[in-house]
Amino acid sequence: MSKHPIVHIEFPANDREAGGKFFSDVFGWKIEQYPDMNYALFETGDGVGGGFNPVSESSPVGRVLVHIGTDDIPATLAKIEEHGGATAVPETEIPGYGSFAIFKDPTGNEIALYKGMSQ
Repeated sequence: MSKHPIVHIEFPANDREAGGKFFSDVFGWKIEQYPDMNYALFETGDGVGGGFNPVSESSPVGRVLVHIGTDDIPATLAKIEEHGGATAVPETEIPGYGSFAIFKDPTGNEIALYKGMSQ
């Protein structure tokens, strides 16, 4: 059985630069801005990192999205559905990085799957 660690966490931010500065100043996280993608990545120093994504209808303030790593998104989504979950966003490519999907667990929580290019 493959491992499924938490690999990425996203915080919606109206201002990714201000959000990044806050977490850098308070917690010492390393922030890397990607203005062309309107995105910022953070590294906590403990292995788990994430990003600040733009606030939108599908990503409102307060919706923290946890990404679980997998080496096979379609197979993992099938297993999720077999156990009462549902696919909310099918596998979607992140050019140059990998792919993701979003599912709902049986209680309604939205959680993402992530597969990197090297997996």
